[in-house]
Amino acid sequence: MPITALDPDSALIVVDVQKGHAGARLVHPLEGVVERSATLAAAFRERTLPVVLVSVAGAPPGRTDAAPNGPSGDSLPEGYADLMPELNVHGDDMLVVKHARSAFAGTSLAEKLRGLGVTQVVITGVTTGSGVESTARDAHDQGFNVTVALDAMSDTDAGRHEHSVAKVFPRIAETGTAQDVLDALPSAFGGTAR
Repeated sequence: MPITALDPDSALIVVDVQKGHAGARLVHPLEGVVERSATLAAAFRERTLPVVLVSVAGAPPGRTDAAPNGPSGDSLPEGYADLMPELNVHGDDMLVVKHARSAFAGTSLAEKLRGLGVTQVVITGVTTGSGVESTARDAHDQGFNVTVALDAMSDTDAGRHEHSVAKVFPRIAETGTAQDVLDALPSAFGGTAR
C-alpha cells in the first residue's frame, strides 16, 4: 500500500547502517541506502521527531544452518558495529545496539518510543530480509503504524530482498520511497518543528 500519511508522532528507525556492512555485496549499493537514510534522519531531526540509529553487534547464540556456532560480538572485526559517519549522529538520537535481528528484541526500544508518544515508525536499513524485516514485523506486532522506505534498504540476496518488498512489507506496512516519506512530512507537520 502506498504511503497515505505519517502520524504527527512518528520516529525514524535506521537499521544496521554500519561500517561492518561497508564491504558487503548488496543488491542495491550501500551508498544509496546511507544517503537516503541520512536525508530522512536530517528531515526528522529538523522537525524534532525521534531518530533511532541501530547497530548489530552479535547474534543470539542458537545454532542455525547458516552459522552453526552462532556469531558473537567477540568474533566481529574491530569497528564492525560503528555507524556510518554520513548518518551524522546527533546528541538527541537514540542509539540501540542489538544482538538479534530486530531492533526491538532484547532492547527497551518499544518502551522508549511509547514514552515519547510515538505511534508510527519509518524504517530503513540493511539487510532487507533480516534486520529491516524483523524490525518492521516487531514494530507492527507492538502496535505501531509502520512505513518502510524501499529505496533506503538493501540485502545481500536479491530473492530475499524482493520477497520482503513484494510479499512481507505490504502485509505489515505502508511502502514507498524515501522521497514519498519526505513528501508526507510537510503535510503531516506543516514543515515546521514541533
